[in-house]
Amino acid sequence: GINAEYGQLIEYQFPPKIYGELFDLELELNRLAAEDKSKEEDPELCGTWYLGMNLNPSDGHIMGYIGSWADDGEIGDEENALLEDYLNQTVWKMPAKYIAIARHHRGFLDAVKVFAFKDSDKSLSARFKDMDPGRDIVTVGGPIYGYTAPGIHNLADDPIFGVGGDLAFNWGYTDNGHRIVLTGGYLSPVGVNDDNTHGLGNHFAINPKTNIPSTPVWAHEISNIQDCPLATCKSVRVQGTDHGTGPHLKSGPVYGNYAIFVSDELKSFPTSGFLGMSVDGKCCS
Repeated sequence: GINAEYGQLIEYQFPPKIYGELFDLELELNRLAAEDKSKEEDPELCGTWYLGMNLNPSDGHIMGYIGSWADDGEIGDEENALLEDYLNQTVWKMPAKYIAIARHHRGFLDAVKVFAFKDSDKSLSARFKDMDPGRDIVTVGGPIYGYTAPGIHNLADDPIFGVGGDLAFNWGYTDNGHRIVLTGGYLSPVGVNDDNTHGLGNHFAINPKTNIPSTPVWAHEISNIQDCPLATCKSVRVQGTDHGTGPHLKSGPVYGNYAIFVSDELKSFPTSGFLGMSVDGKCCS
């Protein structure tokens, strides 16, 4: 579902192949708007993307709303950085102008979206610690670059690639919290306890402003886009097995790992080769 106003869900019955065409159209419109706004800016510089986080929704570690999004803890190691949950605090604390979210399989790229932050002087650590009041739309202009590999599946309900709009961090409402969502998906109003927002880093029983859960059983790493309000739906589809024991959380297929990169220079993302701890970008003419 895609919403124009937060709290309103609109269902579109598109054939699966149409989602890719809509995604391409959105990217082209955003690219043209960005070009028109910055015709006099210098050409894009060469630079590097740095890996800050990787999420594997079926590695036995639940990266829900708490995890280490907003504390100073490291997760995992470089050897398995693109195979398991991983967080690099050095990168997490780097100020960044751009963020890329890449879906991949053991470093082989499925899809990627690049966004420009509204504030270019803040780190991911600072952004995720800013939980009160939270509900912060942190990027502007929608995705400024995107890529989907030919023939990939499971895009229509993907929490990053199945909806459009900008990134929002720390989306809290009543006793629920979600670390990363897109504004093109359904975003629960602040006082509505419908358990119907979905994204990366989720928890249905937590104080989203203090990061304190009332119970661990409703934590879940990655949930797909769906219309499953608490009052009428008891089957929330999540990717993989990294979720609590709450009876409404239902394990499902893993669409891939989700890697989060940041850069201070690059507005596009390399699509050839394999991902690594850093990814160098080429100059654009």
